[in-house]
Amino acid sequence: MPVDTKQKVSVIGLGYIGLPTAALIARGGCQVVGVDVSSHVVETVNSGRVHIEEVDLDGLVQGVVARGNLRASLEVEESDVFIIAVPTPVAEDRAPDISYILKAARTIAPVLKPGDTVILESTSPVGTTEAMRDVIGAIRPDLKMPGTGAQGDVAIAYCPERVLPGRILVELIDNDRCIGGITPRCARKALGFYRQFVRGACITTTARAAEMVKLVENSFRDVNIAFANELSVIADNMDIDVWEVIRLANRHPRVNILNPGPGVGGHCIAVDPWFIVHGDPENARIIRTAREVNDGKTDHVVARASDMIDDFAGEDVACLGLAFKANID
Repeated sequence: MPVDTKQKVSVIGLGYIGLPTAALIARGGCQVVGVDVSSHVVETVNSGRVHIEEVDLDGLVQGVVARGNLRASLEVEESDVFIIAVPTPVAEDRAPDISYILKAARTIAPVLKPGDTVILESTSPVGTTEAMRDVIGAIRPDLKMPGTGAQGDVAIAYCPERVLPGRILVELIDNDRCIGGITPRCARKALGFYRQFVRGACITTTARAAEMVKLVENSFRDVNIAFANELSVIADNMDIDVWEVIRLANRHPRVNILNPGPGVGGHCIAVDPWFIVHGDPENARIIRTAREVNDGKTDHVVARASDMIDDFAGEDVACLGLAFKANID
């Protein structure tokens, strides 16, 4: 689909998802403004450099900044499309913290105009896109909000990223996208935007379903990792080689056990399942248990390592590998 180079796009949050997304859209020819609360991030991007480690991102940012298609700012500006890609951490009690999303919504609300599109990409608990809409509506009563009984003046949608660190620039383009609108019209509006840049299939649904899809994807992986990690602890206690057990069990045509590890790495898998647990704690039993198993595996590995170190008291110990995978920071 041809890119509408006349449209102006604002990306709120220039982190691991926001900056690569902004740079790819800018490469397509759009005018892109990346907004961040950090003056260091803004200055770094405007100088054509990057503040995060991601394969090929530095060259891409340097090029689009030099061509004038991407610039960073501390302030939000009027745009045609707003993409929100801010953090959604969990609190100490493992409840999801959507305060950054709602703050971003309050920030863009004053500059919205009829016809604009607002897309949330941050991993979010179910109902967050609607909460974002309500925040915007409270600040801008002059704008009709979608899903409130009348056709909205602005389109609001949810489209989660599905990328692997180290392959973000490839997967932002090639991976399928699940696009959920507050209304079907919102979904179609967001679909038209993503089709300009995404080669993968773009499939529309509701915002609530799309929010759940992202959480389910990472929870499914977490549960499967938990099985392997729990199996490794059991095998260890039984003095069995877990690697041989998995290798032989996987010869069954319908078995594919993952390799165990020291827990779960990455930005998402150790966090996102808690969003489902928080949303329905009574029924999310397997998902909660998987999180506890994977967190406990880290403690198990640390205890085993400590015992090994104690066996070589006074000796220097090297720890090889601190990142959870290659080509990331």
